[in-house]
Amino acid sequence: MNIAVRPDNSKTAEQPNVRDTRLIVGAEEHAAHAQKPVQKQRQVVLVFQGGGALGAYQAGVYQALHEAAIEPDWIIGTSIGAINASLIAGNEPENRLDRLEEFWRRMRRKEIGSMWTWPGLSDATSYWSTLLGGIPGFFEPNPFAFLGSHYPLGRDKAGFYSTAPLERTLTELVDFALIKRCMPRLTVGAAHVRTSQMRYFDSRETAITARHIMASGALPPAFPAVRIDGELYWDGGILSNTPTEAIFDDNPRRNSLIFAVHVWNPMGPEPETIWDVLNRQKDIQYSSRVAAHVARQRQVHKLRHVVSELVKFIPEGDRDHAVIKDLAEYGCRTQMHVVRLLAPQLYNENHTKDIDFSPSGIQQRWEAGYAATMRALRRAAWDDDCDPLEGVILHDPEPDPSLAAE
Repeated sequence: MNIAVRPDNSKTAEQPNVRDTRLIVGAEEHAAHAQKPVQKQRQVVLVFQGGGALGAYQAGVYQALHEAAIEPDWIIGTSIGAINASLIAGNEPENRLDRLEEFWRRMRRKEIGSMWTWPGLSDATSYWSTLLGGIPGFFEPNPFAFLGSHYPLGRDKAGFYSTAPLERTLTELVDFALIKRCMPRLTVGAAHVRTSQMRYFDSRETAITARHIMASGALPPAFPAVRIDGELYWDGGILSNTPTEAIFDDNPRRNSLIFAVHVWNPMGPEPETIWDVLNRQKDIQYSSRVAAHVARQRQVHKLRHVVSELVKFIPEGDRDHAVIKDLAEYGCRTQMHVVRLLAPQLYNENHTKDIDFSPSGIQQRWEAGYAATMRALRRAAWDDDCDPLEGVILHDPEPDPSLAAE
């Protein structure tokens, strides 16, 4: 059974404000759950996947948190997730939603006129329009890339498109001096081209610039690698599109409330057509085995708690022994509450969804992210009692009652 979000035909294609969520939640409901603040002893972490146009869902997630007065302490992003993260970390709290809205306004591609609204034709026309013309403010075609597969483009320009427009957009919308304050801390993932190793650029250690954000989103072969400190980097999503390991490997670990925002669905139906195959293949590839990864982290973190508990049974006089102290360091008492927010499938979406920069597509994904986060905040499951041996506790919000089963 597929779950799909149907478009609201009452809305016009060109919507002036992608934050118009009046149909999602009433003022009374918002005021009720906004009064449930996150416990301050936990750091709030946002984890944003890469996914092109699907990243509008992340903007909706942040809007809901912002309106509930929950600002992140740390944002970890890859590709479009790194871009959204930089727009948040690189602006004062009162300006963040405006900058996110401005970025996604610039990303919107005009809808095809009514004469092209036959089923499938509008989507196909929009798809080819993006492939051939790019997205203003994001990427533009590199004409030399079409002169032949052996044409020497140069190591820094080997891609079908140029992301120079994105660099200009980031420079205009992000104050990179603010990112140095680490309020919030910003981490973006990129793949080192020569060694195929994941590299996390962290604002605690690195003066992050527009180049670091572009490197995190340099998905080959569409976009060229970005050179940082003499080395080339590609999109971190080709190695790990859900960079939660950065949280569990952090030193020192802290109690955390993690909003893991998934724009690619790890679960899905068996495909029947070639387009179904392409769509499911992308979901599987870019969901990055997130379920298996989190399950493994739950095992490891539970063992850390077990070690901490076992140390209690060692007589105090023996705990200062060098071997005991060394083994005890494997223990950890931190708890990670992971709230999984999964972007729904839009009605009639297909494998081109990550380049669906239509106003309606952006609007629906933004609203879906907002609605899912509001449901999670209303439930606030992370405040419930839990097994003290559990180090990683998963929370899946209630499904959206407005979704239609197909």
